[in-house]
Amino acid sequence: MAKKLTVKAKRAAKPKPAKKAAPAKSKPVRRGVKVAPKPAAKTVSLKKGYNKSELEHFREIILDKRKQIIEELELIHESLSDNTGGDYFEESSPYSLHMEQGTDTMEKEKNYLLAARQRKFLEYLDDAIKRIDRRVYGFCQDCGKLIDKARLEAVPHAQLCIACKLKRGQ
Repeated sequence: MAKKLTVKAKRAAKPKPAKKAAPAKSKPVRRGVKVAPKPAAKTVSLKKGYNKSELEHFREIILDKRKQIIEELELIHESLSDNTGGDYFEESSPYSLHMEQGTDTMEKEKNYLLAARQRKFLEYLDDAIKRIDRRVYGFCQDCGKLIDKARLEAVPHAQLCIACKLKRGQ
């Protein structure tokens, strides 16, 4: 039994050989094949953005449009809540009664859709005001370049330059 203990002790004391690291797998080299360079990260325009007076000019345009939209929404809500329609008792034909009711229903549906569209436009204008407050207004969200002043005056809630907008449209 003493022999077995000494053999086990010798085996335990014997250092184990270190495992060899697996050779790194390398990609095969192809002769004559050019590798395309990696695309550069989006670059921001060298211009720092619009100055305070220009941003205030855009803010005024947005606030004017916002005021118009709110007035239109109030008119739409008044027309939706107007219950004067439905006076169909004087009609002689039962078919005309149904046609009038159908027309009124269709008009209400169009007004609901118009109101939803105006609310969405109002959200876009509110987002543009927030971008002005953060001083990031006027930069294209795709390429980072400054959007032309003429475009922002025409479409004050624009988030893309004309080139990027055309690319997305295709």
